[in-house]
Amino acid sequence: MVEAENRIRVVRLKNGGQREFRSKEERRRIVEETFKPGASVALVARANGVNANQVFKWRTQYRNGRLGNDSPATLIPVKISEAIPSVQPGSGRRSKAKRSGIIYIDLGHARVRIEGRADPECVRAALGGLAR
Repeated sequence: MVEAENRIRVVRLKNGGQREFRSKEERRRIVEETFKPGASVALVARANGVNANQVFKWRTQYRNGRLGNDSPATLIPVKISEAIPSVQPGSGRRSKAKRSGIIYIDLGHARVRIEGRADPECVRAALGGLAR
């Protein structure tokens, strides 16, 4: 196999086989590709010629900051509940419809409830503080 920009090092084994070693940059690139919306770890792994189990191991290393990334991604579970029905047009209300909703976040040690319009930066800062 040819090295791709020195990111993959191929070593010939005594038994005649070969083994590939990928640089931290290459492993980080593959892992970050799996975090894109709609990405499948299996498909990303296959496209890069890597076993999916290896990519899952790299994802753990990435989250622990062992792939040279400055700020490891913190993933939190999300549960989506039923949406609140909006006011139907012509129902007698003349004011503009406001976008509102409620977000419940359960981190185990803390629960957060956000009502109305949520500023993404404010939510990110609040969750970042609680995740520590």
